[in-house]
Amino acid sequence: MAQTALIVGTSGIVGGAAAERFLGEGWRVYGLARRPSGPAGVTPVAADLQDAGALRAALAGAAPEGVAPEVVVISTWSRQASEAENIRVNASMVRNLLDALRPCGSVRHVALVTGLKHYLGPFEAYGRGALPQTPFREEQGRLEVENFYYAQEDALFEAAARDGFGWSVHRPHTVIGHAVGNAMNMGSTLAAYASLCAETGRPFRFPGSEVQWNGLTDMTDARLLARHLLWAATTPAARDQAFNVVDGDVFRWSWMWGRIAGWFGLEAEPFDGTVRPLEAQMAGDGPLWRAMAERHGLAEPDLGRLASPWHTDADLGRPIEVITDMSKSRRMGFTAYQPTDDAFFELFARLRAERLIP
Repeated sequence: MAQTALIVGTSGIVGGAAAERFLGEGWRVYGLARRPSGPAGVTPVAADLQDAGALRAALAGAAPEGVAPEVVVISTWSRQASEAENIRVNASMVRNLLDALRPCGSVRHVALVTGLKHYLGPFEAYGRGALPQTPFREEQGRLEVENFYYAQEDALFEAAARDGFGWSVHRPHTVIGHAVGNAMNMGSTLAAYASLCAETGRPFRFPGSEVQWNGLTDMTDARLLARHLLWAATTPAARDQAFNVVDGDVFRWSWMWGRIAGWFGLEAEPFDGTVRPLEAQMAGDGPLWRAMAERHGLAEPDLGRLASPWHTDADLGRPIEVITDMSKSRRMGFTAYQPTDDAFFELFARLRAERLIP
């Protein structure tokens, strides 16, 4: 009999990739979201994690016997106006979910996806103050600042101690993957920006800081993260552990920017040290994208559903070099590797095949 996983956030980059991975390994997969979507084969569960009563009802009614997963993947969050509200809302979402699953008694492992804001701080204090040295390592403690990632972890730890299941926390760097309507999507954002530059003849300018242009960095392919989630859920040594998750290579944007430009048939404009945020560069491009969509027969005319410039600016504008250590996973046997330029190229090819970019 197939094992069962509940993946929260299947409409997002990470959740969609996780669903594909678990399905590919023969698991029965339920996908929970407010407006469920995801790969073929996922059983949708429509629920709002902020509504505890409706959540319990949705999980109980999604199958004749109710949803009784062995593994739960939490790969969603709700952005709020302040970090205090982020903490309140996102911790309660984790708590509501695990409380709703408690009666089924089937859960043996819960994986929580957070990210490098564990080390860099929340949006309100991102990359400021006293930060740990890079490469970031899992044994580095929490920052002396309120952070909704910490609140989510605490809700997970409390439920695990109460109910006896194992847990894992996964901290990717910027994630490359496929999703439409996602609020944090560098891959689709850069694809849309490059497509606009190709269409209009505008220069393809790096939007970020000199530190990011010249410094080393790494990223995380959503498919590799999905493999890591499945590995942690099925590897006894990974129980009750927090992990960094990155592709395994490092690069400088001074190299990667030219690689991305070349894929779109563009010349990368030399970087002169000036920060030119994408949010400003793309501020008036909505009507232009809609016209491009009509001209090229694109499937998504709303630029806002493909691009999230504010988030890409936050990553590419950081004033510090950020690289991530994965030795903990390597020592436990996870050896998967993904060249990051190929991750970008494979995403771009998929976006083009699905008529999301020209």
